Amino acid sequence: MPNYDAVADLPLRIEAVGYSRRQRETTSGFRRVSTVISLHGGGETGRGEDVTYETADHDALQAAAPSFDLVGDWTVDSLSAHLAERDLFHGRTPDQAAFRNYRRWGFESAALDLALRQADTDLASVLGRTYDPVSFIVSTRLGSPPSTDRIETLLARDEGLAFKLDPTDEWTTDLIDAVADTGGVRILDLKGHYEGTEVDQAPDPALYERLLDAFPGAIIEDPALTDATEPLFDGHRDRVSWDAPIHGVGDVKALPSAPEWLNSKPSRFGSIKSLFETITYCVDQGIEMYGGGQFELGVGRGQLHAIASLFYPDAPNDVAPAAYNVPTLADDLPSSPLSPPPDPGGFGW
Repeated sequence: MPNYDAVADLPLRIEAVGYSRRQRETTSGFRRVSTVISLHGGGETGRGEDVTYETADHDALQAAAPSFDLVGDWTVDSLSAHLAERDLFHGRTPDQAAFRNYRRWGFESAALDLALRQADTDLASVLGRTYDPVSFIVSTRLGSPPSTDRIETLLARDEGLAFKLDPTDEWTTDLIDAVADTGGVRILDLKGHYEGTEVDQAPDPALYERLLDAFPGAIIEDPALTDATEPLFDGHRDRVSWDAPIHGVGDVKALPSAPEWLNSKPSRFGSIKSLFETITYCVDQGIEMYGGGQFELGVGRGQLHAIASLFYPDAPNDVAPAAYNVPTLADDLPSSPLSPPPDPGGFGW
C-alpha cells in the first residue's frame, strides 16, 4: 500500500477538538446537515466533515463530550487504530451501519489534514504526485413528477455540462427519450443496493431495459442483479459500476464479476487506509475510478476534489461544487474542470 505508507507515520499532536454545524436545502428535497470536525494542535487546525445523514446523530455528537480521548501525540496510523476502537456515536445506534464509516472518515480526514499542516506540507507532495485539474459532472434528481426542467436550466448556463441521474419508476418512455436527447448523461445510478432509505429503487426489468437501450454510452451504477435483471446486462458488463456495496478491497473482490468501474466515495471507506488500499488495488487491476460525494457542505467537498485530482482527474467525477446542489442556482457557477489551488496545504483544495 504505497499511498498509505506515505502518510501512516506522519506525526500529529491534538490539543483540542471542536465541532461546527452546517446545513442547507438540497435539490433532492431534504435539508442536509453535516458536522465539520476541527482538530487543533501546534498552532494548526485540521478539518474533516461527518456526512452522516440523520440530523439527530449530529445533534447528539455536538451535545456529548467531544474528545473521544483524542488529545495527545499520535501518528495518522495510531490515531486510526484508536478511532476503530471507539464508539463514535456515544451509545446511539445509527439508522445505517454505513454511518459509522461516515463519522470515522470525518475524524480521520481531519487528522490527516492536521498532520500534513503540522508538517508544513500537502497531500500531493507527500504522495509524490501533482494536483491536476478535476473534471466533474452534475448529479441531480428530476423531481416528482420528473421533468427535464433542471437539466435544461443547467444546460442553459453551461451547454458543456454532463450529468449523473437517478432513474425511478416514474420515468416514462417519453421522459427517457427527452433526457437521452440532451446527450449529456454520463452515469445512471439505479440505486439497487439501498434498503430503508428515501431513495430505494426496486429493480424493474422493463425500466432497466429501456435505460440500457436509450443511453448506450452511459455507465450504469448499482444495478440490482436478479434473475429477471441480470440477463439484461449480457454485453453491457463493461458499463456496470458499483458504489453503495463498496467499503474496502474485500467488497471489490466479492462482486459477482470483476468490475470495470468503481465510484470512489471516500466517506464510505471510513479510514484513510481502506480508501488508499482500494485505490491502489483498482490501479493494479485496471479498474477505472471516478469520485463521488455525499452532499458535503464544508471542507469535505474540497477533500473529494483533492483525491480526484491526484488519482482520477479526467474521470466523470460526481463531485460538482456544492453550489450545484442547492435549489436556487447562483448566477456564476464554477465550470469543469476545476483548477488546482495555487498554494495547497494539508488535505485541502
